[in-house]
Amino acid sequence: MLSGDIPPNQTIYVKNLNEKVKKEELKRSLYALFSQYGRILDVVALKTPRLRGQAWVAFSEVTAASNAVRQMQNFPFYDKPMRIQYAKSKSDCVAKADGSFVPREKKKKQEEKAERKRRAEDSHQSAMPNGTTTENGSSNATFRHANPSAPEAAPNNILFIENLPHETSSMMLQVLFQQYPGFREVRMIEAKPGIAFVEFEDDVQSSMAMQALQGFKIDPQHPMAISFAKK
Repeated sequence: MLSGDIPPNQTIYVKNLNEKVKKEELKRSLYALFSQYGRILDVVALKTPRLRGQAWVAFSEVTAASNAVRQMQNFPFYDKPMRIQYAKSKSDCVAKADGSFVPREKKKKQEEKAERKRRAEDSHQSAMPNGTTTENGSSNATFRHANPSAPEAAPNNILFIENLPHETSSMMLQVLFQQYPGFREVRMIEAKPGIAFVEFEDDVQSSMAMQALQGFKIDPQHPMAISFAKK
């Protein structure tokens, strides 16, 4: 086991990453890949010579990190198998990497101050009507197809993906969809950002991928809308 004697915690350390991938694309791809296991607090990837090919992903829950370590070990990511283990400490490694590390005594005082502020805000909000947003600010409403009046296509082996962030690359989608049996390829139209087609071997396999990834968020603002492509 790569994690050795490091106890499970909510931050995972990922290495053997493709160093040719640009930092921002790498972070977006890691977020998209790992957010299926739980809410992600932060993704850190730096391009300094000492830290190339490495990243840290901090989850809100230890169980999410544990599932990611177990299920994504050696997953082919940009043509290289990922090596994953728990970070040596819960989140200090992330803080040190991005320059926000605070010594524990100072950090404790800041946390106490933040807790007092949170309690004060809670007392104000207790008199307000309940909102309809989730923890991360997104709506609880199920994302609906961009054109609900359009007739649905019959099940087939090609999926039509909408509501993608414009910076989404075909490799990011490949990383997501190749986890499901029968995956063939991703096709994107350069003149039409925000949409893509994903082909599987048959409609049973495409249906499984659709069910698993419907509403999946590549970033916090863009839940994917998946339907069968019209032929």
